[in-house]
Amino acid sequence: MKNGKFVVSLDFELMWGVRDQLSLQEYGTNILGVHQVIPKLLKAFEIHKIRATFSTVGFLFFENKSDLLNNLPSKLPQYSTKSLSPYLGYFDMVGTDAVTDPAHYAPGLIRQILSNTGQEIGSHTFSHYYCLEEGQNINTFEADLRSAQKAAKKFNLELTSLVFPRNQFNSEYLNICRELGIITIRGNEHFWLYNGRRGNKETTLRRGLRLMDAYVNLSGHNCYSDEFLKSTFPVDIPASRFLRPYLKKLAFLEKFRLQRIKSGMTHAAKNGLTYHLWWHPHNFGINQDQNFRFLDNVLEHYRSLHLNHQFQSYNMSELAKIIINAK
Repeated sequence: MKNGKFVVSLDFELMWGVRDQLSLQEYGTNILGVHQVIPKLLKAFEIHKIRATFSTVGFLFFENKSDLLNNLPSKLPQYSTKSLSPYLGYFDMVGTDAVTDPAHYAPGLIRQILSNTGQEIGSHTFSHYYCLEEGQNINTFEADLRSAQKAAKKFNLELTSLVFPRNQFNSEYLNICRELGIITIRGNEHFWLYNGRRGNKETTLRRGLRLMDAYVNLSGHNCYSDEFLKSTFPVDIPASRFLRPYLKKLAFLEKFRLQRIKSGMTHAAKNGLTYHLWWHPHNFGINQDQNFRFLDNVLEHYRSLHLNHQFQSYNMSELAKIIINAK
């Protein structure tokens, strides 16, 4: 238990995660690139012996629209901001099946993930559900999560980890998570910049400071002790760092972005703490060479820390079970 722990989670959502902000015309290259990115990620994780959690939107489990529409939740959120709901007209833009519309379905990618040792499929809710927005409530959240578990059963899965979409962490919903089989969640970094907020309460200042924090240490290393992890159930394994994608205009700062992540990992490894790195597969959808080169540097650093400090890779549910069972 006293060794440092390295957790990787990916928010796997395709268009369902961005459809209220960006169109397929605007962001489709990133989204369609995920079908190349995930096999590359699985290969990189195999080489570097990384165990990861792919927190997956429930809509992605389906083979076709008919099956999806026949399995919608019994209660739907009534968001005050109507564009947040995928149930209000958006399905008209969704193709008939996974073959014709790879931006909205991903059963093949889910099977690839499951075929790789150590990789976990977790929940990113059924509909990319926003847990802090006006117009939704605990009853519609429960219906959404029940639908996610039902969709996973088609793959003989029980979802035991959950990541809140847009990091809208809502502690009032943890009892429902527990009742429906979730043993671990990814909370937000323990710094005011990362406190969960409704979308219309987010500010340019906070976004700018979070971007700066990717290059300069503003918020600390955000690493967590075993004692902290054991203090909650479902086990909260908070984020440490968002792996931001390559930006050409900021390429001159890449060495600082890399050092920011590596220094946090080193701090965790040397002090027996947990470091949790996360991102979206679609972040790697473009500039794939640069993004995977950067990731390779991060994972090489993990291997060095593993050899020299017994830093150990776990997916979210694996670590939660260790924490739960620790004496």
